[in-house]
Amino acid sequence: MLSRIADSLFWMNRYMERADGLLRLTRTNYILGMDTAVNGAMTWKPVLEIFEVSPEHEITLIQNNTEEALKRILVDVGNDNSLKSLVKRARENARGAQDHLAKEVWEEINQLFHLVNNPSILHKLSTFQSLEVLEEFTGRTVTYAGIIDITMPRGMGWYFMSLGRYVERCLQTILLTEKQLEVLNFSENDTTDILQWQHLLLSLSGYELYMKTYRSSNHNYNVLHQVLISENFSRSVVYSLKRIDHYLQRVMVNKKASDSALSRSFGRLYSKVKYMELHSLDRPEIQTFLKETKAELLDFTKQLEQQLFSYS
Repeated sequence: MLSRIADSLFWMNRYMERADGLLRLTRTNYILGMDTAVNGAMTWKPVLEIFEVSPEHEITLIQNNTEEALKRILVDVGNDNSLKSLVKRARENARGAQDHLAKEVWEEINQLFHLVNNPSILHKLSTFQSLEVLEEFTGRTVTYAGIIDITMPRGMGWYFMSLGRYVERCLQTILLTEKQLEVLNFSENDTTDILQWQHLLLSLSGYELYMKTYRSSNHNYNVLHQVLISENFSRSVVYSLKRIDHYLQRVMVNKKASDSALSRSFGRLYSKVKYMELHSLDRPEIQTFLKETKAELLDFTKQLEQQLFSYS
């Protein structure tokens, strides 16, 4: 496969996975923000800090303005991480690799592109229909994930698409966990109600699994266990790294992966997370761990792009 095609497939799926994560987080914040009796005075600041590029003082000005926050997150073309910007870039990459995509995949991305560019969306975000808009967008990204799963052949194109998906998913989980720890002013020894972790778990679609899996009241440890090292949770850091390892081996089958600096670099990262001692980490250590893991994953991604996509 040509490196430019592999590059397009990798980034197409990264942008779509990021769009999905953005929508899950935005929808969760919108819904929980309506229940002030339980969740207090929630603001849009944590969401904006992840998916908005404006200076902090601008974010502070709009953190309590739901209408403005939604517009910045969803349809602001000046925001490189808005839904509109992400879908546009996903579509551009899909067009460049269209011959390697199932027809249904291209059609779904194209439909989402036209939906997010519909002039009526801006008006709806100013009304009670905001949640309806979020539900429709979220449904589209879920449909996209299903379509690629049932229509794409399991060849080299699928491997690069999957690498893009799980690299982005892993980064999203780390970013959301970091932000939640910051909001909670986390300490492992504090007693924290599960409702205080609800935002993170719902944003990662893991709340129901958590309630069915963990029986003790040690929510701090249990939540971090699920989002970081549970191999049964499809959005945990270790699960994503496990899938990256699987697909990396596939794309490097003819590149002597065992001798590759890229494979060694990833192996160190994967082992570090897989065999971590979670119970020994308190706030400074867990934050340092997340920061280092994110930096190492970004470094691995840069190496992957340079080696497999011929970046200079």
